Amino acid sequence: MMKPDAASPWIVRKARPGTRLRLFCFPYSGAGASAFRGWGDAMPSLDVCAVQAPGRESRLREPPFAAMEPMVTEIVKAIRPMLDQPFAFFGHSLGGFVAFETARALRREGAPMPRHLFVSGVPAPHLHVVDEPIHGYPDPELMTELRRYQGTPEDVLENDELMMLLLPLLRADFTIYETYRPAPEPPLDLPITALGGLEDDDASREELDGWRAHTTKGLVLRMFPGNHFFVHTMRARLLGTVLQDLGPLLR
Repeated sequence: MMKPDAASPWIVRKARPGTRLRLFCFPYSGAGASAFRGWGDAMPSLDVCAVQAPGRESRLREPPFAAMEPMVTEIVKAIRPMLDQPFAFFGHSLGGFVAFETARALRREGAPMPRHLFVSGVPAPHLHVVDEPIHGYPDPELMTELRRYQGTPEDVLENDELMMLLLPLLRADFTIYETYRPAPEPPLDLPITALGGLEDDDASREELDGWRAHTTKGLVLRMFPGNHFFVHTMRARLLGTVLQDLGPLLR
C-alpha cells in the first residue's frame, strides 16, 4: 500500500529497498497521489513517489495552492532530501507543467536533475493557450465543465457534500493551469517523452511535439488510443512505455 512518506506529507510511496531509480509522479487537476495507485506494483524496479499537494486526499483540510511558483518552491524543498539517487519525473496534464517547472527550479538551484521527463496529455508550454478560462465560473457552470472533461465520476458530481469539499481544489488547480505562463529559460539538458491520447482535445499531436523545443537531448512522442484520461484506460501500455524509455537507466 502506498502511504505518506514519514519525512514529508508531500510524498506518498510504497518503499522498495534496492531500487536504483525514483519516479516522481505529478497528478492532474483535482487529483492526488491515488491517481498513481498500483504503479509501484506494476513497475517494481522503480521507487514510485507520488506527489501529494495540499487540498487533496490525506491533505484535504489544507488550503490548496492557486499559483505555480509557490507550489513548485515547496515541492523542491520536499524532494531535495530524496535526490540522493537517480530519478525521473512523470506528470499528466497540469502535472506535466508542474514536473517541468520543478525540473527548471532544481536547475536554478544547481541541484541534481531528473534523468528523464515524461509529460502526458499536456501541450508544450509555449503552445499553451486557454481560449475560455473556466476557473472563475460560478459553481454550477464549473460542474457542467467538469462533466465535459469526463475526469470526475458522475457519482462524485452528484454528491453535494463531496463536491463542496472538492470544488475549491478544482478551482485552484484550474487557476494554476489556465494562468500558467512559463518564463523564458534555456531548454532542459535531459530527454523528454511526450505522451498523448489520440482523441484528446486538450493536447494534440502537434502541441505535444512542441515539447521538442524544451530539450537538448531529444523528444520521443508516443500516442495512445483514448481521450484525456488515456493515462487510466491505457495504463498497462503506458507503463510499458515508461519502463521502455527508462530502460537505459535501469540497466
